[in-house]
Amino acid sequence: MSAAEQRQVASAEGLSKQRVVAEAVRIADREGVDGLSMRRLAGALGAGAMSLYHYVASKDELLDAMIDVVFEEIELPPAEADWQSAMRQEAASTRQVLARHPWATSLMESRTSPGPANLRHREAVTACLRRAGFSVVMATHANWLLNSYVYGYALQAASLPFDTADELAGMVDDVYLPQLPPDEFPYLNESAAALLAAGYDPTEEFSFGLDLVLAALEPLRAAT
Repeated sequence: MSAAEQRQVASAEGLSKQRVVAEAVRIADREGVDGLSMRRLAGALGAGAMSLYHYVASKDELLDAMIDVVFEEIELPPAEADWQSAMRQEAASTRQVLARHPWATSLMESRTSPGPANLRHREAVTACLRRAGFSVVMATHANWLLNSYVYGYALQAASLPFDTADELAGMVDDVYLPQLPPDEFPYLNESAAALLAAGYDPTEEFSFGLDLVLAALEPLRAAT
């Protein structure tokens, strides 16, 4: 056995499902899920590709486990809080977790074999809404709407070319305004000037929209 093969065997002997999944998440965080393959993962672990199938039977099983890691990081809605506060905390936590794992956003609702953390999260959210007085149907509507908002925001935020108010202001001055002749785009110029003067912070948009969604759901709870 060559020295390289000996190192590979030694590395494989130290594998576990937890280690395999954790490394897969790290690769996806850096390169996106499209950059993840069993061969790529095996190389990062210093093991043979076939040895990984002892811990995950397929790429789908690996993705199930990776998404379960993401759900594990999301705070559950606290049972002691009112429903709006609880769901606001859960939504904010989901947004923060998806910012760390942007590859996961499009996969959160796609798993047909959800792991234990995934199921615990869904049970806790449903329990929060049902205890608040939503009917089964209205709780489903509320959960669907909240997920659509949070996931949609996460997708949009991941693609923005700025993160802070200062970065946005710099882009408006240096990139956007030069492309907007005032006589052709008067309202866009007006908006840019007003937002810059007000110190507009794009990071506040998430809370603004979430508050509107929660307020719109409240009458549906009362109606049921």
